[in-house]
Amino acid sequence: MIDPVAVTIGPLKIHWYGIIMTSAFVFGVLLAQFHARKFGIDPEHILNMAMYIIPLAIIGARAYYVIFEWDNYKDNIWEAFAIWHGGLAIHGGLIGGTLGGIWYVSRHKMPVLLFGDLIMPSVILGQAIGRWGNFINQEAHGGEVPEEFMNMFPNFIKEQMFINGAYYEPTFLYESLWNLLVFGILMLLLHKFKKFDGQVMFSYLILYSVGRYFIEGLRTDSLMLGPLRVAQLVSLILILAGIALLYWAWKRDAGRNDSQAQV
Repeated sequence: MIDPVAVTIGPLKIHWYGIIMTSAFVFGVLLAQFHARKFGIDPEHILNMAMYIIPLAIIGARAYYVIFEWDNYKDNIWEAFAIWHGGLAIHGGLIGGTLGGIWYVSRHKMPVLLFGDLIMPSVILGQAIGRWGNFINQEAHGGEVPEEFMNMFPNFIKEQMFINGAYYEPTFLYESLWNLLVFGILMLLLHKFKKFDGQVMFSYLILYSVGRYFIEGLRTDSLMLGPLRVAQLVSLILILAGIALLYWAWKRDAGRNDSQAQV
């Protein structure tokens, strides 16, 4: 088992989870700045916007998780703030980060859909990296599996997925790989096939949510709402919303082109 504490300096403990999540944010910001330059936008806006998006994303992710796991925190409120122990829900992070991004872009009177397109590859890359924090904490895994099944994976994954005397399916890895695939698709879309603003952002909603829906069905630690897995329910909503918004953005762009042609 990998020690979740990477470095100890006196009373200070630096956890791998924090290092990995910080790396995800750093790579995401650098990539978004690259895209901003490419599309003629001052990259300082990305850094400034990140000052709102990142803390709100963390707060949203933790609050979302704690709300659905309230029975585990109601008797120990301080534990709700211990994010280094894991327990960040990506859908809550998306809500918090989106609100911060929309507020910043609207305040500076910049195009919301364009900024969404520039940022979404960074978001999905960050998610792919962040899943390895779950690996370190031995969470976001599936059900018990035989050792023969785990022999298909590298030894370091097999060993870390040996928990309390049994092997567990590495669903964190499935989602990380799916997110990397979506990242590649969004990068191609942004750089080669983008036809209208919002195309990349709303494609992200659909593609990420399709993978999350199926992978969530394999996990044993899902947040629940009665008999329903919350992430699956939210994923279905986001898939439908993504399709509707993608169609809306396409029609919006087509309408603008028609108006310009008539002029």
